[in-house]
Amino acid sequence: MRDPIGWWTGLERPFRHLPRGVAITVLALLVAAMAWSGFSMVPGDEPTEILEIADEDLEEGDGDLALYERISDRVIAGENYYAAAMDEQRAGNYPTKPFVTVRLPTLAMLHSWIGRDAFGIVLLLGLPAAILLLMAQLTGKVAPSERVGAGIAMLLGGAGLIIPDAPLIHEVVAGLLLSLALAIYRPDRWWPALIFAAMALAIREIAAPFVLLWLAFAVAEKRWKEALAVAALLITFAVGMYLHYLGVEAQRLPGDVASQGWDALAGPILPLTALSLLTILLVLPPWLAAPIAILPLMGWIGMGHRLGLFAALWFGGFFTAMALFARPENFYWVQLTLPVYLAGLALAPRAIADLLASGRGKSERHS
Repeated sequence: MRDPIGWWTGLERPFRHLPRGVAITVLALLVAAMAWSGFSMVPGDEPTEILEIADEDLEEGDGDLALYERISDRVIAGENYYAAAMDEQRAGNYPTKPFVTVRLPTLAMLHSWIGRDAFGIVLLLGLPAAILLLMAQLTGKVAPSERVGAGIAMLLGGAGLIIPDAPLIHEVVAGLLLSLALAIYRPDRWWPALIFAAMALAIREIAAPFVLLWLAFAVAEKRWKEALAVAALLITFAVGMYLHYLGVEAQRLPGDVASQGWDALAGPILPLTALSLLTILLVLPPWLAAPIAILPLMGWIGMGHRLGLFAALWFGGFFTAMALFARPENFYWVQLTLPVYLAGLALAPRAIADLLASGRGKSERHS
């Protein structure tokens, strides 16, 4: 297939084109996945331990947020970022090896330039901007009611942006920037999205898969100018990471603690638990929230178009990476997919309806 992205875009609603047997299989897998995730959240299982870790980490005066606040305060006071970060991480017995265990300095520097409170206001303004941009992006692709529903769901997915500590959380900031990049992208005007993606990379390096996926799309679509710009961004990012490495190593001391690594194989329940904890789904019982957290992914797949394909691959790929590599205490990584992931919840009913129609033998290929 010479143009898989164009082919997918041409389908518009891909689940309508499935053969009956395939549609039934997909529906069965969806039901099985939702049932498994619900039963997995029964108290006493591993997800309960993840929730306990999250509760401990979010306690005021302890955990990562308190660490980032202390580092931010010292940078605002005029200290060198790397000296402050390494000192605070050692004091809290946090690992500093490898160098990526030390966050990039961008967020703390922003705090020193404009202040944490002002930056918090910027984040609050960014959420409605991202919602409006996504709703505009969905025009002509979904029904008006679905556009409104996606906006509301995205608002509910942005719970992390309205808490007082939001300016301290790298993943929350990077997630908003990636949501803006996804929502503002246009094939004939892609540079604003590139700016937001670059900002996300400068905040949190694990935003890199988003940009790599974008590069793959640009190459597949033979959009060479766009591909060169995205490749240049990745090269600049690599240089920035090398400079970050040098900054960390300049403060290295014998006996610095090393990370446990990232090979926990926690499984897909980790991102589902994280989504249940870090969005409006928190108000629901865990056994109900986890199955619902699967539905936005189905909504993005069933939407079709380039946007739906890119979103589905980004979200599905990131959740898979979390399942393979993240430790339970890395649950907050999932915020890189928020708030825009939850917008797919408004698209899930059409996806399920299309699967049911194809399962009854009423797919587009039979019409």
